[in-house]
Amino acid sequence: MTELITPGRWRGLQQTSTTAHKFNILAFDQRGTYRKMLPEGTSYERAAEIKREVVGLLSNEVSAVLLDHEYGMEAALHMNGHAGLLFALEKSGYSGGATNRDVDFIDGWTVAKIKRTGASAVKMLVYYNPDTGALAEETEGIVARIVAECHQYDLPLFLEPLAYSIDLTIARESAEFASTLQHIVTETARRLGALKPDVLKLEFPLNISVEQDQALWRTACEQISSVCPVPWVILSAGVDFEAFVPQVEIACRAGASGFLAGRAIWKESVTMSDDDRQQFIKTVAVDRARRLTELAAQYARPWTDFYTPIPASDTWYTSYESI
Repeated sequence: MTELITPGRWRGLQQTSTTAHKFNILAFDQRGTYRKMLPEGTSYERAAEIKREVVGLLSNEVSAVLLDHEYGMEAALHMNGHAGLLFALEKSGYSGGATNRDVDFIDGWTVAKIKRTGASAVKMLVYYNPDTGALAEETEGIVARIVAECHQYDLPLFLEPLAYSIDLTIARESAEFASTLQHIVTETARRLGALKPDVLKLEFPLNISVEQDQALWRTACEQISSVCPVPWVILSAGVDFEAFVPQVEIACRAGASGFLAGRAIWKESVTMSDDDRQQFIKTVAVDRARRLTELAAQYARPWTDFYTPIPASDTWYTSYESI
């Protein structure tokens, strides 16, 4: 059974997806990571200019763009007006320790302000491990609060939970952690999906450098779809483009509603000269975006399988706030 949602959330999901109701979203909300990619001494103005240039060209190829408040406002004002706009809510990084990561927010940046920018949706990243007991419950409480706040302003929330190791002796990239990743991602989809963010932005549930059997990839993604009560999209997590392509196909065949990809599409361009960057974006990056979009168009599950707009009537507005 589909969930009845308000006109604002319905429109926000429409604006961030294709006419077939599938998500082909470009991510460029990186801040700390982005600064590290740029040459030392790059000015704020230059960083914002490069982001504007990349987004301005690639926004013609995607259904929406995810940006940040710090470097992304200029890009938002110069991107294709037909593409939806998401703004990240959280502060870059996290507070707390490496094994007990808390979500941190930006002073002066709120859901209300994101609404006022004309954005279509809000994105929030949380570091989450379902096996952290009280910390997981605390994070769930924060997520529930932000879900309610976004829906108060009639904005959809794209929630991005990232798994992490809770044992300092086990590295995130290790085979030992990889053996737990499927459990973490699947349980995360179940528990955080139950809090009703509008879309979950999930990492691939297996470490493909450790597990290379694509039949197991498909099974792991199908398990996510079987427990996730909301649409989900696959994120690129900084992997190389050629590694991301099969992840998108398999995830979409298994029930994902599209992709939300950043560095896999554009990462080489930000350190190039102006002329080389223009050429790279117009050729290589555009081709990458189109290849991913074709996969999502062919295989992804429409988000309308999960949601229905309120029925039209002459009194719909009287109960609007209570939906």
